[in-house]
Amino acid sequence: MKNEGKRYALAIDSRKCINCKACVVACRAENHVPLGHSRNWINEEHRGSWPKLFASFEPEQCHHCANPSCVRVCPTGASYQRADGIVMINEDECIGCRYCIVACPYGARFFREDTGVVEKCTLCAHRVDRGEAPACVETCPSKARIFGDLFDENGPLQQVLSTREHRVSKPQTGNSPQIYYLF
Repeated sequence: MKNEGKRYALAIDSRKCINCKACVVACRAENHVPLGHSRNWINEEHRGSWPKLFASFEPEQCHHCANPSCVRVCPTGASYQRADGIVMINEDECIGCRYCIVACPYGARFFREDTGVVEKCTLCAHRVDRGEAPACVETCPSKARIFGDLFDENGPLQQVLSTREHRVSKPQTGNSPQIYYLF
């Protein structure tokens, strides 16, 4: 396999996110996501009161966990993890039972009524396989998303993770999420 020996992940600098939703639009266009659904989204938090208001934005999507609960509960093996860590769905094997939707602690999966299968972010695996960044990373105007190989010590992802404090979302799940939010 082309990406064997790699472990792809994302770091997200929420302080740089301007809520422009370019990542959401790029994902929808690149992956033909139907209206009414999203493979990625922006969580918004507002605090304070006028005139001292504070807004923060946190991009979300599938966390491509190292120990994904969605894969463990899939009765057909349609949900699986590639050697490079990208969690995928084989649509030909998906029976639409939606167990994976319930098992995902991040709400990153949705059911497509028109096809009868579950869908989610694939980190644009088709682009990654060509040596390109996911569409959401490439299109982000503020460079809030950093994509790379966790095993590449000189790569951009490892460089930022080694110099910035970071956290993962819902570590208590035991899923070992692979999106790192920078402080």
